[in-house]
Amino acid sequence: MQVILLEKVGNLGNLGDVVKVKDGYARNFLIPTRAARRATESAIKEFEAKRAELEKAAAERLAAAQALGEKMNGRTVHITQKAGVDGRLFGSVTNADVADALTRIDFKVTKAQVRMPNGPLKTVGEHTVTVAPHSDVVAEVKVVVLGETA
Repeated sequence: MQVILLEKVGNLGNLGDVVKVKDGYARNFLIPTRAARRATESAIKEFEAKRAELEKAAAERLAAAQALGEKMNGRTVHITQKAGVDGRLFGSVTNADVADALTRIDFKVTKAQVRMPNGPLKTVGEHTVTVAPHSDVVAEVKVVVLGETA
């Protein structure tokens, strides 16, 4: 299916690109999230008419994400979990836990924006995770996992 992108989509294209994607990806993800629209003649003409305001909105989102990334970069978050005497956690610290901790210190972050390259944290100590508020903005955050004995 041919779609026209209404915003930048990672590994697919930028605003205004007409790309061919699988039908299910377009119907189930791109169109419902308003990231794309079916590329018909009328849709392309309508997009060209609105292109300036869509680019302005995308630039504003990028600027807001860059400001958030600069404020968040290098921050440290403390998370307390139950742990054994050897420093291993009972359970793990996931991206949702990190997002909740960041939200508590006034950073609006969703769990999908927290990237943990080595998977969930399973040991006590200091770990580095990345937070991507925008596909072009990445900030590093230190997560200090503190052990709480049962």
